[in-house]
Amino acid sequence: MVKIVLGALLASVLLLLSGCGKSERAGALAGEASATTLKSNEQFAQELKLDDLQDFEDAKRGFIARPTGQILAADGSIQIDFDAFKFLNGKAPSTVNPSLWRHAMLNAQIGLFKVSDGIYQLRGFDIANMTLIEGKTGWIVVDTLTSRETAVAALAFARKHLGDKPVSAVVFTHSHLDHFGGALGVVSAQEVKERKIAVVASEGFIEEATSENVMAGPAMFRRAFYQFGKDLEQSPKGMVDTGLGKAVAAGSVGILQPTQIVNQPSQEISLDGLRFIFHNVPGAEAPAELTFTIPEKKAYGGAENLAQTMHNLLPVRGAKARDALRWANYMQQALDQLGDTEVYFGQHNWPVWGNARIKEFITKHRDVYKYTHDQTVRLMNAGFTPREIADQVKLPKSLASYFGSRGYYGDLRHNVKAVYQLYLGAYDGNPANLDPLPPQESAKRYLELIGGADKAVAAAQLAFDKGDYRWAAELLNHTVFGATDHKGAKELLARTYEQMAYMAEAATWRNSYLMAASELRKGPPTKTLDRAGVIDMLAQTPIERFLEAMAAGLDGPAAEGKDIKVNLVLSDTKESFVLWIENAVLHFRKAVPAADANATLTLTKGLFIKMMAGTAGIKDTLLSDDLKVDGSKIDLVRFFTLIDKAPGNFAIVTK
Repeated sequence: MVKIVLGALLASVLLLLSGCGKSERAGALAGEASATTLKSNEQFAQELKLDDLQDFEDAKRGFIARPTGQILAADGSIQIDFDAFKFLNGKAPSTVNPSLWRHAMLNAQIGLFKVSDGIYQLRGFDIANMTLIEGKTGWIVVDTLTSRETAVAALAFARKHLGDKPVSAVVFTHSHLDHFGGALGVVSAQEVKERKIAVVASEGFIEEATSENVMAGPAMFRRAFYQFGKDLEQSPKGMVDTGLGKAVAAGSVGILQPTQIVNQPSQEISLDGLRFIFHNVPGAEAPAELTFTIPEKKAYGGAENLAQTMHNLLPVRGAKARDALRWANYMQQALDQLGDTEVYFGQHNWPVWGNARIKEFITKHRDVYKYTHDQTVRLMNAGFTPREIADQVKLPKSLASYFGSRGYYGDLRHNVKAVYQLYLGAYDGNPANLDPLPPQESAKRYLELIGGADKAVAAAQLAFDKGDYRWAAELLNHTVFGATDHKGAKELLARTYEQMAYMAEAATWRNSYLMAASELRKGPPTKTLDRAGVIDMLAQTPIERFLEAMAAGLDGPAAEGKDIKVNLVLSDTKESFVLWIENAVLHFRKAVPAADANATLTLTKGLFIKMMAGTAGIKDTLLSDDLKVDGSKIDLVRFFTLIDKAPGNFAIVTK
């Protein structure tokens, strides 16, 4: 795939040569805000009370200390740069939606904070918060961030200012990586065992935490780069926020096996002398999640069911669609559980103080999800399709004006499509969409009908000049897919996405648009997915998850007519599996080795995981004492060559 890097001057020349005409009549150059964008952002500023200081007071409340410098990985790569977002101050620049700018400034209040007596939070060390609750003998750590590196830095910073107390318990609020990945930077599995440290999680935590990242990991991680703006410059023209926090670390990831499981709707557990009432809330924000109250401290921990933003019912990165109605019901349960609670804290963003304000906060979130659900279903039952519903549903003013539930991370237009998908699937009921042409083939035919790529780009330029960016993007998307070498189309589409990014209130949408612009100019990333950093987490993953992923990676056409059976024996765990290909499908079962297998592969679980992750070299495999092959080595090689290894760096907006 041709990689193109265009400067603003060269881009203008190419646009003229390709029939694009002039740049937007308001004089916007590549990278600058257009007149349409300026007008849209000014309207946002007029409609919202951006000068309301309550959130800023809350975000700064209890401040103890701010970190400086950077968190580095072992290879010297930057995990977190504490000074990267210092540009976030003053009035919103023309290239950022003013509502998102305000939210980004609030999330930029990073450091160590006192939430209330005995409760502290570390914010800005990762996308999520680490909460420290003081027990009788040490710290009860609620969520351990994404990576070992950020967890180590956060805990060390807290101990520097609060005292060098040991970790006495760990609570994982849910099964998403940014809340458990840094576990081994807080306490080791050996310490948990020797010191009998309680590790609390909800029912299904390990299964959900590991399965999501193994089965759909390559696709999800690639799309997550778009959602979180992984390769974007942190600047007013680049990444300013993620919606939930400043940035995501990408270091070494691990996990701890829970020692206590929350499997009841409400379950009391004493941790280091402190009484917690845990509430099991699966199937909303995460498949496995819990919230909790601490009666003695009049505190409520809302995990990620509550944040200072509307959440995703279906993340841009991809996941299982979430149940808006169940989510709303959990919010009602939270209201019923509050009692005399005086402080709410979550595992993203900043807390809320005061019983009345907490009730308002939860009520608004409850009604955002309920309204989204009910209005989508109403229109769905009237025959409207997802795209039509997304353009019709608007929140009532009482909800839309509340900053704490605006769409900085989730987006209403995207969420209504998730509700539709949950009930009816992605198909909209129109038979024309039962068997549509692939995008590239469809694009070629549209271009032929229009009269060629140059005419399509010229029409898109007219739409761009009028500020009709949605239509320009649709035309140019066809052009880029149908005429892959048309440089003018790519550059104009990149500029179109820039304007859409500058107007977007959702950080996830802004980042996605800007990442798309980058891919159009530079091509997709050259590096493939690096799985080395997740080996510690994969070590805790049941072998069945890897075998399921292997089956999903089988090259079906290449496997047609193949009849191969392989025994997999794990010498250290004493497990054995029989794998066989039948009807171009890979099956497996846990069983004693089959006598009629073509080959038997005996190795340790650790080596098998390295092989599946692609981190095992020649010495690890062919020359290892931990690996033995009985039977036909040729058949074993034939078997494994039928399994695709997803690189994780596929193109998204270029083909």
